Amino acid sequence: MSRFLQLHLLTFYPPANLNRDDTGRPKTAVIGGATRLRLSSQSLKRAWRTSDAFKAALDGHRGERTQRLGEVIRDHLIARGTDAAKATRIARDIVPVFGKVKPEADKNPTRTEQLAFISAEEREAALAMAEQAAAGAKIEPNAASLLRQKDTAADIAMFGRMLADNPDYNREAAVQVAHAITTHKIAVEDDYYVAVDDLKTPDEDAGAGFLGEAGFAAGLFYLYICADIALLRRNLSDEGLAATALSALVRAAATVAPTGKQASFASRARAHYVLAEAGDQTPRTLAGAFLKPVVGNDVMAASVEQLRQLRAAMDAAYGPCADRRCEMLVGETGALDDILAFCRGV
Repeated sequence: MSRFLQLHLLTFYPPANLNRDDTGRPKTAVIGGATRLRLSSQSLKRAWRTSDAFKAALDGHRGERTQRLGEVIRDHLIARGTDAAKATRIARDIVPVFGKVKPEADKNPTRTEQLAFISAEEREAALAMAEQAAAGAKIEPNAASLLRQKDTAADIAMFGRMLADNPDYNREAAVQVAHAITTHKIAVEDDYYVAVDDLKTPDEDAGAGFLGEAGFAAGLFYLYICADIALLRRNLSDEGLAATALSALVRAAATVAPTGKQASFASRARAHYVLAEAGDQTPRTLAGAFLKPVVGNDVMAASVEQLRQLRAAMDAAYGPCADRRCEMLVGETGALDDILAFCRGV
């Protein structure tokens, strides 16, 4: 068994605004003196975790990040015939295990102040305890009775969680996801757009009913992912789930885009190049291949070549940086199924 699985992906997105900053423009980073587009790891993980492919592969083994577990408990009890006031009290008794509950006078008195990452097993345990309380039993909500130190939720095992009031039940992320960056310099452009009032009559002015402005850019992104297989298996209550979780992660990373402004740009894409590496060696990113921005008319070919060159140079300088590798380049070699089979076998 290899300890680490490393993934390197190159994906081209046409004009898009997949991940916005606080001004609504595409996120960027300055690298090697050149401005690059950037996709935050948070936006990528969110897109993967909520994708249909991820849900289908890990049905019953996904968590929910929410402030609303108390509402789920309250509504569950009300549906079973419990008085609304009593259901609210029971929910407020249970949810502090998952996070600080909002004040009783708040408009949402059963919500937590923070988002909590909750597995399906923990959710069911909370509902079962609530049912006992509604039936008149004395309950003692505490971490030991409701939280789990090993996961049935693969996404919690992969991406980790923090419970400030119950740190013994925190989860160290077994999967590290870098911010994706373009291999070349970019310029964010402005899209000036208008909307016309469909009911405006011909004798009125020709002006638009609305006008707006939005930033966009296109680029070829390099993405690096590192999975600690040993930690993933320790995090999971079912060791056999690790292979399924890795397969779902790789498929999502290769085929799922962040959802920002998709209705306006339809910038759905799939990875053009994927390199998977397995071994016990200390992981390393290959982002340095693009410290000097790629130039020329064929950015894809040049990016693949620069990545391969740095990989070989790293091996020459440090010795083999992986024991086994599998590569996919659309139109040249390999297929996603080959990558998935490789990852399932690490």
